[in-house]
Amino acid sequence: MSQPTVPVCYRHPSRETYLRCSRCDRPICPSCMNDAAVGHQCPECVAAGRRSQPAARTAFGGTLAGRHGHVTMTLIGLNVAVAVVVLFIGGTQAAAGGGWGGLLGGITPVHIWGGLQPGPEIWLDVATEEIGFGGVAEGEYYRLVTSMFLHYGIFHLLLNMYALWIVGRALEPLLGRARFLALYLLSGLGGGVATYLFASMGTISAGASGAVFGLFAAFYILMRRLGRDTSMITTILVINLVLTFVISNISIWGHLGGLATGAVIAAGLAYAPAQHRVVVQSTTIAGVTALLLVLTATRTVLLT
Repeated sequence: MSQPTVPVCYRHPSRETYLRCSRCDRPICPSCMNDAAVGHQCPECVAAGRRSQPAARTAFGGTLAGRHGHVTMTLIGLNVAVAVVVLFIGGTQAAAGGGWGGLLGGITPVHIWGGLQPGPEIWLDVATEEIGFGGVAEGEYYRLVTSMFLHYGIFHLLLNMYALWIVGRALEPLLGRARFLALYLLSGLGGGVATYLFASMGTISAGASGAVFGLFAAFYILMRRLGRDTSMITTILVINLVLTFVISNISIWGHLGGLATGAVIAAGLAYAPAQHRVVVQSTTIAGVTALLLVLTATRTVLLT
C-alpha cells in the first residue's frame, strides 16, 4: 500500500504544508498566506481580488495614483528645462538684471519666438492696403501654450514653481492626474486668451502665473466644498491680487484670466453630482476649452 503524500506549497515545492487557500484551494506555506475575511488566501488570489475591486476615489473622482504628485513634478521639470534653454541662449542677462529691481531676466530670442505676443504695433501696407498685426493675431496660436513654460529669469521661475509645488501636491491627489493636468493647462490657456483679448498689441508676456492663479482658485473652491478652513488660501489670493495691480510689468489679464478659468473648471469638478460625475466634469472641461477657442478665433477675426 502506497503512503499518502504530504501536500507542498505550490509556490515553494520544497515546503510541506497542510494550509490551503480559501479561494482556489491550492496548498500554501505560512510565507505565502495572507489573512482574509474567511481563512487565508494565496498571493495570486489576493492580487486578483484587488484588480476586481474598484479603485478608491476622492469626493472629486481622484484616485490614489495622484498622491505621488507625478504630474506636478513633471510640470515643474518642463518649466525648469525650458529655463535652462533660455539661459543657454540668452546668457547671464536671461537670469537677472531686468525688472523688479534687477530680479527679473531680460527678453531673449526664445521669448520673442514663444512669448505671448498678441501682436506688434499695427502696421499698414500701403501697396496692398492690408493691416497686419503679427503674434497670435497672425495665426501664431502656439504662443498661447509656449508662453506658459517661459519665465523672465530665475527669480520669476522660482516664485511660480514654489507655488506650483505647494498647491499642486494638495490638488493632484484630490482631483487625480488627468483632472489636475486639465485644470493647470486650461487655466494657463485662459490667462493667455484673456491677455490676447485685452492686453496691448505690442506687449510680450510669459510665465506660469495664469496657471498658478487657476490652481489658487481651485484650491479655494475645493476646500469650500469639503467644508475646510480657507483662510490660508484666501490670504494668499488677496496678497497676490494686490501685487498684481501694484507691481509694474505684471500681466494683469494673464493673472485674472487664469483665476477666472480655474474657478469655473473647479466649480464643475467640485460640485458634479456623484452619479453623473464623469459626464459633468468632462462637459465642464470640454465646454471651457471650446469657449477659449471661440474667444480666440473671434478676437482674431475682429483684429484682421
